[in-house]
Amino acid sequence: MIYAENVLICIAVPLVISLLFTKRSTRRFIVSFMTGMIVCLLSAYISGYLAISTGYGTEDTSIFLSPIVEEIMKFLPVLFCFFVFEPSPEDLKPTAVGVGAGFATFENCCFILSSGASHLGFVMIRGLAVGVMHLVTMMAFILGLRLLKDYKVISFAGIIGALSMAMTFHGLYNLLVSESGISSYIGYALPMLFALLLYLIDYKPFSGDDEEIV
Repeated sequence: MIYAENVLICIAVPLVISLLFTKRSTRRFIVSFMTGMIVCLLSAYISGYLAISTGYGTEDTSIFLSPIVEEIMKFLPVLFCFFVFEPSPEDLKPTAVGVGAGFATFENCCFILSSGASHLGFVMIRGLAVGVMHLVTMMAFILGLRLLKDYKVISFAGIIGALSMAMTFHGLYNLLVSESGISSYIGYALPMLFALLLYLIDYKPFSGDDEEIV
């Protein structure tokens, strides 16, 4: 048994102190990273409560409940920044990446502490599959916001559509890896494949006129 709150404190305290020595863009990423860790802890509370309330087992919770809870909780701080500060989707990207990376890092730390890290294969799966999945869903959400803004159709329905896409991808991953065999291998490969695809879609060649070196 581990105390997730204690793990959060151990990771968050150095990050909080680092805010004293960083500038605006780096500070924004650090705050987003810590927000992702807090969101991960709150998601675990909510998923656990729903699992007890519905009587779902661990596997059913991971397939039917966790994707909904975790994606909503990850998107709430990003949506807050989007509507309150009104940045462009491009400027919002570091916030979304920070939340996704913080969520994945804290979740992986808790799983490794509870299950051990002696098996390299397990560690690689946690890092390259589960961890990357949380980044992929956030990047897909930012891409969806960019498309909505480009076509000037940003609306509640459009945002819910982007959120539903992330939930579907998360649930599909959990479903595929819930059974051993070929389906689990496909599930483990999906996050990295989609990460590369999103990178190619998002990639812009360097231009001295368009890029600003920070």
